[in-house]
Amino acid sequence: MAENNEDLSMESGETPEEGGASTKKKKTSGLIALLPSLLKFVAMGLGALILIVTIVVITFSILNKGGKSQTLVPENSPYLGTKPQYSMFTAIGSIRTRTQDPTPYAVVVDMIIGYDLNDNAAATELTGRLYELRDFVRSYFNGKLAVDLRPENETQLKQNIIEHLNTMLLNTAKARIILFNQLDVMEM
Repeated sequence: MAENNEDLSMESGETPEEGGASTKKKKTSGLIALLPSLLKFVAMGLGALILIVTIVVITFSILNKGGKSQTLVPENSPYLGTKPQYSMFTAIGSIRTRTQDPTPYAVVVDMIIGYDLNDNAAATELTGRLYELRDFVRSYFNGKLAVDLRPENETQLKQNIIEHLNTMLLNTAKARIILFNQLDVMEM
């Protein structure tokens, strides 16, 4: 029987010493030959990943140098931490007028003008222009419609008054804030 095995192995081109072990060696040697190239690709991938992470970290550290914010907040922004204090000019008093509507509404306004704290020149100018300020308030509200004087429009109304005061009426003083002690719009 042993001779039959040798004959079979001779016919297949194998020497009797090799037997069936050569196919196992070929399979194993194929995996071993593939392992270095597989490790080479894994190492290249890890190297590329480390390089990319390093470049990103360096780029962000250069862009955020000093930790400064890249968004500028304007001085009069409502997002600033502290609200400035103002001196208040309250001498205007209560003004009564009518609106420009076809059926006029009565308007009663008691307005306060805020200006820079400790600005004596502004206080002097506002006091000197008291009668002009009263006339301005009367004519300003006389030119408005009742719809313009609704509570939801109050912020825009205050901003418009500040712009009119600073550009057309006041010389050195600057109105910074407008407050209403009273703003009543009543149907007549």
